[in-house]
Amino acid sequence: MSEFIYTGFSDEIDENIEKQFEHLNKLGIKYFEPRGINGKNISDLNDEEVEELKLTMKKYNIKVSSIGSPIGKIKITDNFENHLKVLERTIKTAKMLDVKYIRIFSFYIPEGEDYKLYTDEVIKRMKAMTEIAANNNIILLHENEKGIYGDIAVRCEEILKVVNSPNLKAVFDPANFVQCGQVTYPEAFNLLRPYVVYMHIKDAFSNGEVVPAGYGEGHVAEILRELYKDGYEGFLSLEPHLGSFKGLENLETDDHMLELEGSTPEKFTLAYEALKKITDNIVKQ
Repeated sequence: MSEFIYTGFSDEIDENIEKQFEHLNKLGIKYFEPRGINGKNISDLNDEEVEELKLTMKKYNIKVSSIGSPIGKIKITDNFENHLKVLERTIKTAKMLDVKYIRIFSFYIPEGEDYKLYTDEVIKRMKAMTEIAANNNIILLHENEKGIYGDIAVRCEEILKVVNSPNLKAVFDPANFVQCGQVTYPEAFNLLRPYVVYMHIKDAFSNGEVVPAGYGEGHVAEILRELYKDGYEGFLSLEPHLGSFKGLENLETDDHMLELEGSTPEKFTLAYEALKKITDNIVKQ
């Protein structure tokens, strides 16, 4: 029987890593997806800071599910060689934290321009990053994100098919698809199903409003039910986005998110309880 494993972007609980872990302990969540660590991005940590993080993880008995990196979240016209250095640093961090997954993106495309103009460059970059990952026994997880090349399902599939590597898989984010006007189920899910090994759990309405899982148009319950039938044993990573949090300004291009009230432990709990309600119903059936 498959089992859902909960994790999440705990920087949406609090900037302080110990407060993040205290709340995860309270909820019984044993993993996290590191992104913001005491106000600093996970990909910017040096060896000493990673060792400090490991000690804190041990103290609270928390493990890493995937590195929530910003790799690929630059313009396709930005310098790529410099970005590869960030990837190499992030891979070192992943190894130190004993995790095989690193979340990545497929580069922002200039607004108003035809995506096809940048297909070759996107594929070239994705292949280069995947080769580096493969040489280090790391699996890159491509996340669908508004404004990047792989923002809709058909372009996500194109990347995954053409790169064609066991070291490049998919993160499926229902809310991000909804915000791009993409039908998540059955359309996007069935197209990407062979590649999905990790889920980001947030839901949304087509007007951009982010809501707890099951309350929007992301068909979260249907997707998780299908994964359960498939014997999915991957992570469900809470990314509530129900409030603004430190570092958000460096991650989001939508100013609407910056106008939200601050993230809180209570909002993270709300997101967790909404997800738990869905998964409990699936397992009982």
